[in-house]
Amino acid sequence: MVLVAGSANLDFVVRTAHIPAPGETVLGGEFRTYPGGKGANQAVACARAGAVETAMLLALGNDAFAGPIEQSLQSAGVRALIVRVPERATGAAFITVADDAQNAITVAPGANYALRPADLPPLDGVSHLLLQLEIPLETLLAYAQAARARGVVVVLNAAPARALPPELLAALDILVVNETELAMLSGVPRDVEGALTRLPVPCVIATLGAQGCVAKVQERRLRQAGFPVKPVDTTAAGDTFCGVLVAALSRGADLPAALHEACAAAALACTQPGAQSSIPAHAEVQAFLRRAGSA
Repeated sequence: MVLVAGSANLDFVVRTAHIPAPGETVLGGEFRTYPGGKGANQAVACARAGAVETAMLLALGNDAFAGPIEQSLQSAGVRALIVRVPERATGAAFITVADDAQNAITVAPGANYALRPADLPPLDGVSHLLLQLEIPLETLLAYAQAARARGVVVVLNAAPARALPPELLAALDILVVNETELAMLSGVPRDVEGALTRLPVPCVIATLGAQGCVAKVQERRLRQAGFPVKPVDTTAAGDTFCGVLVAALSRGADLPAALHEACAAAALACTQPGAQSSIPAHAEVQAFLRRAGSA
């Protein structure tokens, strides 16, 4: 079983011709709400990847925003372990999506920041713990160390970008970052290879957008090419990558195969609007791979 511990938000999404500059007002187009949050997105991606039992530890307020999130997790087959926080609002994200599919996101954490170390459930039967950086850092560290002590594989998607303490890095088996996050954590800008060597984690995976990803496993390097698609909305593409990657590893796939499947799923997620609404099912990914051929 995969346990995801992290954030759940309701996303408020508006489409515009371009991302507003500071001080600029832009007349937008279509407005919609979608269930989101990095943790919930990754849990949905993991569950949809097929043949993997997925649970998620999350905190929600006692408000109308919580309902769509709970329904989305349930529909995806995620077992939700909910900490109810009546004094806080459910997390929310305000997302602008431009016509070129790029986005700008502001998150109001709300109840997500009420998760505490004591909320971690028993880890019996858990093979992988998947974490992100939208819950308190001290809680995150406690979860990672508890899982490491139980022999659970600890995976951190270090997003949104922020500095991390050495004791957290020491508790990780796999670190997933994009290029911005990689540069911040390593202190090495514009040099992916050099940055990978600076991070003291056994496996570091850097996602490269449309170019795919590269992984450092001890002294070994793996590169997976991206899959060309016509993007509509890049929201949750990275979360899809993380969830599908961990699901594949939990099923027993080796790392090259897991990277191959995760990159394909992330590419597909870019072809649909929204966060969880864009995450493909396992059958869709396999059909896409058959059409695309081996990259």
